[in-house]
Amino acid sequence: MSRSNRKGILLMIAAVAAFATQDGFSRHLAGNYNTLMVVMVRYWVFAGFVLFLALRRPEGIRAAIRSDRIWAHLVRSVLLVSEICIIVWGYTLIGLIESHAVFAICPLLVVALSGPVLGERISWKRWAAVGAGMAGVLIVLRPGSGVFSWPALLPLASAILFAVYSVLTRLTTRDEPTFPAFFWPGVIGAVLMTGIGLPHWQPIEGIDLGLLGLYAAISVFSHWLLLKCYEAAEASAVQPFAYLQIAFVSVIGITIYGETLAPAVALGMALIIAAGLYALWQDRSREETAHG
Repeated sequence: MSRSNRKGILLMIAAVAAFATQDGFSRHLAGNYNTLMVVMVRYWVFAGFVLFLALRRPEGIRAAIRSDRIWAHLVRSVLLVSEICIIVWGYTLIGLIESHAVFAICPLLVVALSGPVLGERISWKRWAAVGAGMAGVLIVLRPGSGVFSWPALLPLASAILFAVYSVLTRLTTRDEPTFPAFFWPGVIGAVLMTGIGLPHWQPIEGIDLGLLGLYAAISVFSHWLLLKCYEAAEASAVQPFAYLQIAFVSVIGITIYGETLAPAVALGMALIIAAGLYALWQDRSREETAHG
C-alpha cells in the first residue's frame, strides 16, 4: 500500500467517525428542537466554510466559483437540502442504526443511475449487486410485517435523493472544475434553509446552545477531513472504508441512545454492505482493465 493511500484511508476513517458523531448530535438536537432549525444552523456554518475556502483559492474567488451550470447547482442544492432534512427527521423517528442500515443502499443506487444518466455501461454483475442490495433493504424494512412503519421509508427516500445528487454532481464536473460543485450547494442551501428554517426558530436552552455550536463545528471538520482524504489518495482505495460509518453510528446508537441492533437489520445491513463492496470491486477491476 502506498504512503498516500495509507494516509487517505486514515483520513477516511477519521472523516466517517466525525460524520457519525455529527449524526449523533443531529438525533439529539432534532429530537428536542425543530429539525428545520437544526439543519439551518448547520448550513450557516457550512456556507461560511465554503466561502472561507473560496477566498483562499489562488485564482481568486470569482474565478473559483464561476460555473455555466448554476441551474444544475440549484437542483443539486434542493436535492441535498431535502436529503439532509429527511434523514435527520428519520433519526428522530426510527433511530440512527436503522436509518443508516437503509441509507447504505445509496452507492448502489448511484450505480443504477449511472447507466441512464451518465451513459455508463453497467455489467450484469453490477446490476446483480444492486439487486442484492435492494434485497437487503427489504430485509431491513420488512414490508408486510407487523414491525414495518412508514418512517422506515424516510432513509430510503433520503438515499434516493442523495444518489440523484451524486450522479448530477458527476455530470456537472465532467467539463468544469470540482470546486463550484462543492461551493454552490453550500451557499444556495444556506439561503434555502434560512427561508425555510427561520420561521421555525425556537429558543435554545442551556447546554444545547453549546451542543449546537459543537454540532456545526463537527459538520465543517468532517467535510474538511473528507476533502483532505480525496486529496491524499485515490477514491477507489478509500471508498470501502466509508462503510465504517455504520459501525461508528451503531456504537453511538447503542451506547448513548439505547438502540438495539435487531437480527433482521443486522442481516440486511450486512447484505447491503457486501453488495456495495462487490460493486466497488467490480468498478475498480473495470478501471484497471481499461488502463491496463
